[in-house]
Amino acid sequence: MSMPSFPNIDPPIQREDAVNQILSSIAMEELGLSHILNAEGEKLQYILGTLPGLSGPPATVSDVLAANESVRSMLETAVQNQLFLKSKMQGALAAAPMQGPTGPTGATGPTGPAGGPAGATGAAGATGATGAAGATGATGPAGPEGPQGIEGAAGAAGATGPAGPTGPTGPTGAAGATGPAGAAGATGAAGATGATGATGATGATGPSVTATSAFAANTSGSLVPVIVLGTLVPLPDSQVLPAGITVNGANTVFTVNTAGRYRLAYNLNTSTALASGTRLLINNAPNLASTVTPQLLSHFSNEIITDLSAGTTVSLQMFGILGSATLLPGAAGATLSITRLS
Repeated sequence: MSMPSFPNIDPPIQREDAVNQILSSIAMEELGLSHILNAEGEKLQYILGTLPGLSGPPATVSDVLAANESVRSMLETAVQNQLFLKSKMQGALAAAPMQGPTGPTGATGPTGPAGGPAGATGAAGATGATGAAGATGATGPAGPEGPQGIEGAAGAAGATGPAGPTGPTGPTGAAGATGPAGAAGATGAAGATGATGATGATGATGPSVTATSAFAANTSGSLVPVIVLGTLVPLPDSQVLPAGITVNGANTVFTVNTAGRYRLAYNLNTSTALASGTRLLINNAPNLASTVTPQLLSHFSNEIITDLSAGTTVSLQMFGILGSATLLPGAAGATLSITRLS
């Protein structure tokens, strides 16, 4: 079997040159990978309709999920390539540099004449030149950070099971016989009108139903991620809560513990106009009458009057095209009021 042959390279490549060329090839691969990752980012911008200068048909949820899967697959390939390039770079940087050759020995000085004074000591030979130190390898560029995939849509709710059959109605009992009507008695003479009695004392004032009312706001300029199925808006500021209305730890779900007829009102202001909508959730179900449909707005408001039973939950929600909304900071970014009317 013949042995492989290599071409003659003139001038020969030194060890340091070979290491530098390996590091240069790693840098070129990193540059090409950065262009690939930038293309993946622009693919997501095109799907979401945020790529400057280009626009296409509105993306469906299936389109967004398919694009997200394509980007995730490319990121997995990029991570595997990064591991290979890291190993290649560490091997090149760990290569030990070679020492230069030892310099020649200096010439011996001449011997002085016999009988005379000792001759001067000859000059020491020059020290050989020290070999050049190996070049230090350049540090490879850090691998790019992969973008985070978009959040997937929530699964559909399962179907409600069929209702059980209604039991049979029992038989109606027999009606009893009607007794004979008695004779009508003679009408008595009208008595004299009695004197008007004294006015009684005024009774105690009843409880005020509007004392059961609550208010909460968001004035800190929170960033609210908007998804198709909706995101609850936190209302942690300026809270006025009576004993009959409580809130959860996230300041997103308010529980009404006293049954009655209530007025529910909300306002929401964003720093920029968004193609989003707002609505109230009552017991986690969207209330149609309180809904402001998605459109390009920066101010959303509505109010309704409805009957609530004890234990009912109320929340303010944003929904619409994937994106994020910044509530106005230092102002009424979002407010919710709950007032019992009767």
